[in-house]
Amino acid sequence: MKTLFLLLIMTLSISSLAQTIVSGQVIDEKNIPVLGANVYLKGTYDGTTTDIDGKFSFETAETSTVTLVASFIGYEDYIQQSDVRELNGLEIRFRESVNSLNSVILNAGTLSAGDSSKASALKPLDIVTTAGAVGDFVNALQTLPGTSANPDDGRLFVRGGSGEETQVFIDNSRVFRPFVPVTGNIPTRGRFSPFLFDGISFSTGGYSAEYGDALSSVLLLNTTDIPTEEKTDLQIMSVGGGVGNTQIWGKNSVSVNASYINLGPYNQLIPQNNQFEDPYESISGEAVYRHQLEKGMFKAYSAYSYSNFSILQKDINIEDGIFFGLKNGNYYGNLNYEQRLNNDWKMETGLSLAHDRNDINVAGTDVDTRENALHAKIKLRKRYNNYFKIHYGVEQFLINYKEGVVIEDNAFESSVNSSNSGVFTEAEVFLSKDLAFKAGVRADYYGLSEELLISPRLSAAISVSKNWQASIAYGQFYQQAQNNILQYNEKLAPESAEHYILNFLYQKDGRMLRAETYYKNYSSLLTYDTDRPQFDSNFEVNGDGYATGLDIFWRDEKTVKNLDYWISYSYLDTERQYLNFQETATPNFASSHNFSAVGKYWVEDLKSQIGITYNYTSGRTFTNPNLEGFLNDKTASFQSLNLNWAYLIDQQKIVFLSVTNILGRENIFNYQYSNTPDQMGNFDRRSIGQAADRFIFVGFFWTLGSNDNQLDNL
Repeated sequence: MKTLFLLLIMTLSISSLAQTIVSGQVIDEKNIPVLGANVYLKGTYDGTTTDIDGKFSFETAETSTVTLVASFIGYEDYIQQSDVRELNGLEIRFRESVNSLNSVILNAGTLSAGDSSKASALKPLDIVTTAGAVGDFVNALQTLPGTSANPDDGRLFVRGGSGEETQVFIDNSRVFRPFVPVTGNIPTRGRFSPFLFDGISFSTGGYSAEYGDALSSVLLLNTTDIPTEEKTDLQIMSVGGGVGNTQIWGKNSVSVNASYINLGPYNQLIPQNNQFEDPYESISGEAVYRHQLEKGMFKAYSAYSYSNFSILQKDINIEDGIFFGLKNGNYYGNLNYEQRLNNDWKMETGLSLAHDRNDINVAGTDVDTRENALHAKIKLRKRYNNYFKIHYGVEQFLINYKEGVVIEDNAFESSVNSSNSGVFTEAEVFLSKDLAFKAGVRADYYGLSEELLISPRLSAAISVSKNWQASIAYGQFYQQAQNNILQYNEKLAPESAEHYILNFLYQKDGRMLRAETYYKNYSSLLTYDTDRPQFDSNFEVNGDGYATGLDIFWRDEKTVKNLDYWISYSYLDTERQYLNFQETATPNFASSHNFSAVGKYWVEDLKSQIGITYNYTSGRTFTNPNLEGFLNDKTASFQSLNLNWAYLIDQQKIVFLSVTNILGRENIFNYQYSNTPDQMGNFDRRSIGQAADRFIFVGFFWTLGSNDNQLDNL
C-alpha cells in the first residue's frame, strides 16, 4: 500500500510539472488594452479571455508545437504557430478588421449596383423603375456620370470612347453581341432581361487586370445565385407580353423568361417618323439553371433572340428613300463553376459560346454575316487573410467571322479567324482599414498581329475621415479592331489607351457624393483613307487622341420621406484623329455636357410610385459643307422629360405607365446634306433625329404564387 501511495504522488507530481503557462497581453493599434478578447490553443479546450488590462494567462498540458489564436469583434484574428514553451509573456497587437463598415473601398472608375455593394450607385430594380429606361439596363446606366447619351444609337459611350470600346460580361464570361442590331438613327437595346440579375458593376475606367480587350469600359452583369422563392410573373404590355417562372427543388433552381414584342399596332396608333415596311418584331427567351454545391456553385445561362424589321429611310438625295431590311438570330450561353478549396483557395471556371447571324438587305444589296465565338476562363483566388488577397487567371478567345455580299448577282465573301490568349494576376492589399492598394498586370497575345502586350493596372484608396475617402487608379488597355475591319487586314495591331483617375467619395446616412476626374491618352487608333471600310482601303494604326473630364454623382434616399433621387453631371473634353477623319476633331458621339436628374416618390394614399427623369446633353459635332472645316458645327442640345407611374393594386399586381419625351421636344441628332449645291452655292439639308417622337409604354405585371412584397420592390 505504501508503494502504491508513493507511485500515485509521483504521478501527480509529474503531471503538475508537465503543465505549461501561456500568458501575455492584447493591445490594439493605439496601444490600448483589449478587454474580453478570446485567447486559446486551436484544437484544444485550453484558453481564456483578457482582463481589463488586456492580460491573459492559462495552463496547458500541450508539449509540442501549437497554434495560438486571439480574436475579438472588429479586429483581425491573431494567429501564431510555435513551440508552446515560447508562448509566455507575449505582446499581441490587434489590427482592425477591413470587413468593418467603415473600411476604405477600392472604387476609382467603378460604379456598382447591388444590395451587397458598400458603394452602390444603383440598386438592381432601379434598372426597371427609372423613368425613360423602359426596362433596358443601358438606358438606366446612361443616367450615371461618365456616359454620353446617344439616344439615336442606344449603346454605352463612356468618357470619350465609341460604342465599340465597352465590353459586356455575364457571370465573368464575355458576351460578344450584347445589343440587338438595328439601322442608323434607331436606338438599339440590350438583349438581356434585368430581372435575372442581382448585381451590376459598371467600370468607366481603370478596371481590374482580369478584363482585357476593352479600351474604355466594362459592364459586369451577375445572375442571381439563389432565388428565395418559387413564382410566376406575367407581363401584358402595349407592345407585347412576357412570362417568367422560377422553380426550386433541393439544391437546384431554374428561372426562365420569355417575351414577344411587336411594334405594328403601336405604330398604327401613334405614328412615327420612321416609315416601317415591316414593323419591328422580336421573340426572346432566357434560362438560368443553378446547382448549389457543398462548397461552391454551378450555373448555366442560356439566351436566344430573333428579331426582324424593314424600313424606308428618308434620304435627301433619293425621293423614295432607301430600303433597309434586317433579320437577326442570336444565341448566347455560358457555364460557370466555382468551388472553395482547402487553405482558403477558391477556383472559378467559365465557358461561353455565342452564335450571331444577320441577313441584311440595303437597297437591293444583300449582306449576310455570321459570327461564332468562344471564351474559356479559369481563375484561382487565394485569401491569406483579410489584409491580403491575390488571384491568378488564364483565358482564351476564339472568333470566326464570315461576311457575304451580293451586288447585282456578283458575290463577294470574306472571313477572319482570331485566337487571343490572356493571363493575369492581381493582388489586393489592405495596410489598414484606412489604406488599401490593388496592383495587377495582364499579358495578352493577339494571334492575328502576333503581338504580346503587357497591361499594368494599379489603384489605391485612403480614408480621409469617417465618411470621406480618396482613391486613384491607373491602367494600360488594348483592344483589337472589329471583325468587319479585320476581314480586310488581319495584321492590324490593337488600339491602345491609358487611364488616369482621381476619385473622391462621401457616404453617410443614405446619401452619396462621388466626384471623379480623369485623363485618357489614346494611341495606335485605326485610320483609313476611304469614306467607309472596304477591301481597297489603306488601313493603318497611326491615329491618336485624348479624353479628359469631370464626373459628379449625388444620391439621397433620406432627406425627404418616401423620396429617392439622384443627380449626375459629366463634363467631357475630347479630340481624336482616327477612322477617316481629315484632321484632329471631337467625334460626333461625344458631348461636352451631360446632365441627368432622376426622382422616385412613393404616394402612400394612392399606393403609387411616381418617377421622373430629365436628361440634357449638349450638342454634338457634325460637318456642315456650307462652312469651312471638318466637324465644324454642332447640333442643338438633346433634352427629354420622362415620366412613369406604377400603381400597386395589391402585393402581386402592378399597373405601370411610362412616357418618354413627354413634352414632344424635337431632338436633332445630325443632318444630311444634298450631294449638289443650289444656285446660290449652298447645300440643302434635312434633319436626322426625333422630331417630337415619344414612346408610351403601358404594362400590367402579375406575380403568382409569391409572398414577395411588390411595395418593397418599388
